[in-house]
Amino acid sequence: MSGHNKWSTIKHKKGKADAERGKIFSRLVKEISVAAREGGGDADMNPRLRVAIDTAKSQNMPNDNIERAIKRGTGELEGITYEEITYEAYGPGGVGILIEVLTDNRNRSAAEVRHTLSKGGGALGSRNSVAYLFAKQGQLTVEASAFSEEQVMEAGMEAGLEDVYVEEGILVLSSSPDDVYRVKDALEAAGIKVDSAEIVKVPANTVVLSGREAEQNIRLLNALEENEDIQAVYSNFEQAD
Repeated sequence: MSGHNKWSTIKHKKGKADAERGKIFSRLVKEISVAAREGGGDADMNPRLRVAIDTAKSQNMPNDNIERAIKRGTGELEGITYEEITYEAYGPGGVGILIEVLTDNRNRSAAEVRHTLSKGGGALGSRNSVAYLFAKQGQLTVEASAFSEEQVMEAGMEAGLEDVYVEEGILVLSSSPDDVYRVKDALEAAGIKVDSAEIVKVPANTVVLSGREAEQNIRLLNALEENEDIQAVYSNFEQAD
């Protein structure tokens, strides 16, 4: 993955942080509930739930909301049942897109995803047509104004930190999925504040586009992320400098 991918995961996350807080909370509640349903309500024993809780806390979600979402997932409280779906798609210029959905209505979500893709010049792909392009990776973020790349690398290397680069004032750190929390703990033990720590999907290679096709992909990715059923959008699109 290019370290300077203009449409990397961190840019998507940064954009979401500026969106309406209610929409962010809605997505996080779904993720916490499903994580608790699938792996239990103990975050120490459920890495997916720990990621979801950490993300919720970073967005200042009240603890009561987090606890209720966990209890709905474990069945202690009544709640909506969400289904996980991953759509594989293509954007203009042959860009690969993974769309992760949590929904209480599969038919509604499928129709909305198809409509957004069609309107944006994309199309749904067949099963495994795009997924093979992406691999799971641990990803952490730290404010670049507070700490240097050298400080972060020194503190996290023994715990499994593999790479650090700067993107738009943020240090983006990568590790194997299994090491992401060891790295987080090592950084925090060294006094380095970690803004986020999660497991994401990154492309092995990127499709570099410019002009009209680049603009079409930007609009399409933004439109997909506006859908409240869509939890995450990953692509291998890179905008040419």
